[in-house]
Amino acid sequence: MYRLLFNLVFRRIDPERAHTLVFVAIRLAADVPGLRWLVARVLGAPPAGAVQLWGRRLPSRLGLAAGFDKEGVGVLGMTMMGFGHVEVGTVTALAQPGNDKPRLWRVLDQHALRNRMGFNNAGSQEVAHRLRRLRATRRGRAAVIGVNIGKSRVTPVEQAADDYATSAGRLAPYADYLVVNVSSPNTPGLRDLQAVAALRPVLEATRVAADRATTAAGRAPVPLLVKIAPDLSDADVDAVADLVAELALDGVVAVNTTIAHDLGPGGLSGPPLLQRGLDVVARLRRRLGPEPVIIGCGGITTAADAREYVAVGATLVQAYTGLIYEGLFFARRITRGLADDAAAADGRT
Repeated sequence: MYRLLFNLVFRRIDPERAHTLVFVAIRLAADVPGLRWLVARVLGAPPAGAVQLWGRRLPSRLGLAAGFDKEGVGVLGMTMMGFGHVEVGTVTALAQPGNDKPRLWRVLDQHALRNRMGFNNAGSQEVAHRLRRLRATRRGRAAVIGVNIGKSRVTPVEQAADDYATSAGRLAPYADYLVVNVSSPNTPGLRDLQAVAALRPVLEATRVAADRATTAAGRAPVPLLVKIAPDLSDADVDAVADLVAELALDGVVAVNTTIAHDLGPGGLSGPPLLQRGLDVVARLRRRLGPEPVIIGCGGITTAADAREYVAVGATLVQAYTGLIYEGLFFARRITRGLADDAAAADGRT
């Protein structure tokens, strides 16, 4: 049914406009108690798939990747849809409109998306206000929320550490985890920060600012992760992993969009990323050992894809593009597949 709707309606609408329309509908449904209950009952994750992490119960290993809810306006709608956690962002220290439109394209033959959004968002101060209001509610406190932070476009690369620290200080008190995004291809110079020499001061400044903010709020330190690109060489992946271990970071999100395509400017997401995403996660797990969290992200369309990520070492998985192509039951199919695996594992012990 959804495939027919997609082919007849959504693919005829500009992708960014279609995203806005669907997202508004999801947010409105989340505000209607009876409808919200019904949707959550139909699409919610089975109890067998729940995991414990960072002192929180996540209803499922599957989360919503950054990029869908850039400003923290639809967290409750997306948890209603069956996602065990929602990663808000990317959020920058300064509000910015992003790149000129058009900046989002469907790649229909690959079930992929190409984007050059450019971190369009309201800025970390405004997003922090929204999350503070959300956390003041019972439903908001129950939601597991990550916040993905990036560099403001106008900030020179040599001032990146301060820029990230500003966002971390504002957002850490309301996040279950923070992600330092140095891997988007759509902000000039950003990917250069993945080099260890440039990345170290960014991560150190972010950690200090986040800890200071959570201490002032009477909270425990917030877990800190870094998000990397699939286009890094294996040697560079190892170098980032070694820095994560050295700084005692809490983990890595792998991977962001890829520039390894000839479709035009911007990063490609969806099935073309799957194999490289699996390879990077497996490499990180071998390098880091069993403890740090690794969030596998890239190309997840089916429960089998999510299972592969978990099998090679992912603690959690995230998706975005698959939701666009597969529709409202996308999360349910994956969370139930993962829950079946968990139930089978319990039966063997």
